[in-house]
Amino acid sequence: MPLLDTRVPAVILRVDRNPFHHGTLGAVRSLGRAGVEVHVVADESRSPVRSSRYVHRLHTPPPTGASADDILAVLRRVADRIARPAVLVPMDDASAIAAGRLRDALAPSYLLPAMPGTLPERVADKAELAAVCASADLPHPETLVPDSPERAAADATRLGLPVVAKWSRPWLLPAGSGLRSTLLVRSARQARELHLRSEEAGSPLLLQAYLPPGPDRDWFFHGYADHSGAVRAGGPGVKRLAWPRGAGLTAVGNWAPNPRVRALAERLTGELDYRGVFDLDFRRCHATGRYHLLDFNPRPGAQFRLFEDTAGLDVVRALHLDLTGRPLPDGDPVAGRAFVVENYAPLAVLRAAPGGRELAWYAPDDRGPGRAMWSLWARHVSGRLRERLGGGPVAPASPVVHRAASPSLTDNEKASS
Repeated sequence: MPLLDTRVPAVILRVDRNPFHHGTLGAVRSLGRAGVEVHVVADESRSPVRSSRYVHRLHTPPPTGASADDILAVLRRVADRIARPAVLVPMDDASAIAAGRLRDALAPSYLLPAMPGTLPERVADKAELAAVCASADLPHPETLVPDSPERAAADATRLGLPVVAKWSRPWLLPAGSGLRSTLLVRSARQARELHLRSEEAGSPLLLQAYLPPGPDRDWFFHGYADHSGAVRAGGPGVKRLAWPRGAGLTAVGNWAPNPRVRALAERLTGELDYRGVFDLDFRRCHATGRYHLLDFNPRPGAQFRLFEDTAGLDVVRALHLDLTGRPLPDGDPVAGRAFVVENYAPLAVLRAAPGGRELAWYAPDDRGPGRAMWSLWARHVSGRLRERLGGGPVAPASPVVHRAASPSLTDNEKASS
């Protein structure tokens, strides 16, 4: 009998426009390799994901800035084409929040974890997360929410420059605004000027105490909280290399034992009564040794495929198994297993990986996305170089990463984000 119930298809949903989102490809491959029919609802018309042999069908996504009603209309159209219940796998915060709000309206066409519909939005909201951590007595960088530009300048000084500035709801940032979800602020004047753009950003500005980066200080935990609330699959990982360097997404990471990080993750999801896939970012404070929670992403992290255990289980497969009523197999973690995003860390591909390695784009059983990525990446990089050399803006080969997908500080740097 196959591991997953292959009679039940999966729908991968992503609202954010990002052709280089390797997490989407990871979800497609994870389910497709297990024999599941995979539908993709995302802007993949020019993305390497469309080249995957495991994509059964691409569907037109909601428009940029889509409302919950827009997303519901698209998902209902897709459901009509599939004509049987499917597991829904949101891949960005906006789609996870919409799925939570729409859970009752999406049933019975889509299978989703049973939890309060507002919980994904609550944990993804940076201001709410600070309150959640305070309530759960979880370490979190000191966070202030200034109510005026002048207060922002004063709070930045009070926290001690530099400080981390975040928009409370980064999924609301308008495309093309130039606003970043997270930014390192180095002066009171900069904090004041940033606050003046609050209305444009669509959510309040937060200022957080900065936790300096350093070796082995950035950690993440990917997991799946099943129908009983038990955390299954996934595990703790350490970021070895970020892109941009020192302040970006995980370019190289390793699966590494860390009982303290695991205990924090299990305590938090238990107190929240959370169900489903989650991705947590932590930074260890050099002075105190405490792990501070920086972000709670209510969906799979882009590097979730790092955590495939000896039973072949990862968090996306755990989601499908649990929602279709199948038991989750017990596997062992693969300590030292590496994950490498080739276009951000090409030299890391050449290094030894005693625990095994998963590449974001290349796979011997699915070569198309890797070839397509390098072609697209070359056009993307050449366009950026022309801009920097004064050649003027160049129409990109595909939409470039924006908003939360390419913050000035990385996922783990966000609270330090």
